[in-house]
Amino acid sequence: MSAMPLLTLAIWVPILAGALVLATGSDRNASLARTIALLGAIAGFVVTLPLAISFDTAVAGMQFIETTPWIPRYHVNYSLGIDGISLLLIVLNSFTTILVVLAGWKVIESRVAQYFAAFLVMSGLMNGVFAATDALLFYVFFEATLIPMFIVIGVWGGPNRVYAAVKFFLYTLLGSLLMLVALLYLYRASGGSFSLADWRALPLGMTPQVLVFLAFLVAFAVKVPMWPVHTWLPDAHVEAPTGGSVVLAAIALKLGGYGFIRFSLPIAPDASHALSGFMIALSLIAVVYIGLVALVQTDMKKLIAYSSISHMGFVTLGLFLFERLGVEGAVIQMISHGFISGAMFLCVGVMYDRMHSRQIADYGGVVNTMPIFASFLMLFAMANAGLPGTSGFVGEFMVIMAATKVNFWFAFTAATTLIFGAAYTLWMYKRVIFGAVANPHVAELKDLEAREWIFLAVLAIAVLWMGIHPAPFNAVLEAPVADLLQHLSKSKLP
Repeated sequence: MSAMPLLTLAIWVPILAGALVLATGSDRNASLARTIALLGAIAGFVVTLPLAISFDTAVAGMQFIETTPWIPRYHVNYSLGIDGISLLLIVLNSFTTILVVLAGWKVIESRVAQYFAAFLVMSGLMNGVFAATDALLFYVFFEATLIPMFIVIGVWGGPNRVYAAVKFFLYTLLGSLLMLVALLYLYRASGGSFSLADWRALPLGMTPQVLVFLAFLVAFAVKVPMWPVHTWLPDAHVEAPTGGSVVLAAIALKLGGYGFIRFSLPIAPDASHALSGFMIALSLIAVVYIGLVALVQTDMKKLIAYSSISHMGFVTLGLFLFERLGVEGAVIQMISHGFISGAMFLCVGVMYDRMHSRQIADYGGVVNTMPIFASFLMLFAMANAGLPGTSGFVGEFMVIMAATKVNFWFAFTAATTLIFGAAYTLWMYKRVIFGAVANPHVAELKDLEAREWIFLAVLAIAVLWMGIHPAPFNAVLEAPVADLLQHLSKSKLP
């Protein structure tokens, strides 16, 4: 297995599958396009399994390394490698792609091939982001992910899809331009290298570190998204089709958190320590303020979108506490949020496909006609509120515990999410699911189809497995997190 280019397969199998789907052409071949898309998504997931099976949890450095000269004149390499953090995100991404294909199986009726091809290509590009160990290769994959998501929102989105797609594209593109400036500076400072390992060893002064950190911050904060550069996300979620919302929440937001881990913290450790108070403040504002904003939403998708911003605040909070529990908890929170937010958006999609409405006021009494669906949504709602025994509890609890070691008030403020999260999630669940059937359209609803059963049941198993037995996830993270924290404890000031 170690001799096989597993990471290249993880990147290019879904991309090539997307090209095959696209080649099926018009909607007359929609059935064939769906079949190839599902087989391609499954193949993309299967090729990541040897990575997980053969991964050595005792090794802190990169594994499954692949290096090939790409642009030799500028020392740019097609260089890949993963640690435990990358591994979890690649597997999550490939797993989510299968669910997205199943979710759109019957719903998407126009431009079917183009729809599924966009998600397959995006899956491969995101795996490229998580596997790249050459900074320019990372940047190419990072920027390329914008294109299929822009198309998905702009073509298959809601009435204001063009506005949402352009806003999404401009926010993320403009943020990335500053990152490009930082990459070029580091290339010059390292004597002409784009290797992340070389940049990690650079003895930068405090001023260069701060400037590099701020340049990366703009790019990655928009992706997370952190307050106050979060405003593109609710619009994108509301207008995106269900599959687009699932990938945005489950995977795309993780690119920002991963960027902090791979770039900001190891390359500018002194600046990271110096600006940690600022980062913690922004994270806590996201947890509390955005949680309050979620309380007043009347659109289910928008409520879950704001919930995502609040929960992702735990990721940046955990990273900048510089505690083992905090950093591990931040990564666990990213994976858990992928499961839970994906499940919540899929549940909204199930209802929207039947009622063509996301307004909470249009529902009520759904449990009377869709009891199985109501049971699944109850589990995911409880996980979103951080119920012990679900994955939503694990990462947040770890970050709160780490915060108590740093400052009690940090922990106290972060813990308010347990109140706000329960308030807005259970308020939505109560109004949508319980009560008498007041809308005749609700009375006509049919419970889950076999296809919907499959993707909700799989996510339910993942949420419970991670909540009850998180040890395998922690075992994968221990070595890379310990290595990162050891690196952060050493000053790089000349």
